[in-house]
Amino acid sequence: MDHESWSVAVTAAGMAEAQVMAGRLEVEGVPVRLRYDVAGSLYGITVNGLGAVKILVPEDWVEQARAILGRSYEEHDLSWQEDGPE
Repeated sequence: MDHESWSVAVTAAGMAEAQVMAGRLEVEGVPVRLRYDVAGSLYGITVNGLGAVKILVPEDWVEQARAILGRSYEEHDLSWQEDGPE
């Protein structure tokens, strides 16, 4: 799926945070791209914007992406399988 116009939905402080956000969006079916400075990513620097990762989504998905990332979940919101291997 190739979209002509991608926009920044949010900016993460570092690659780990960006990957979590991207995963949440992908699970919901939102196409995601990450844009980051290689030096910040390489050295793990997250000072003064260096190391920031922009979460890009197609322009028409921006509001939905922000809504998804704005949700918070409590433990009772999540479905846990009670019976597991013993």
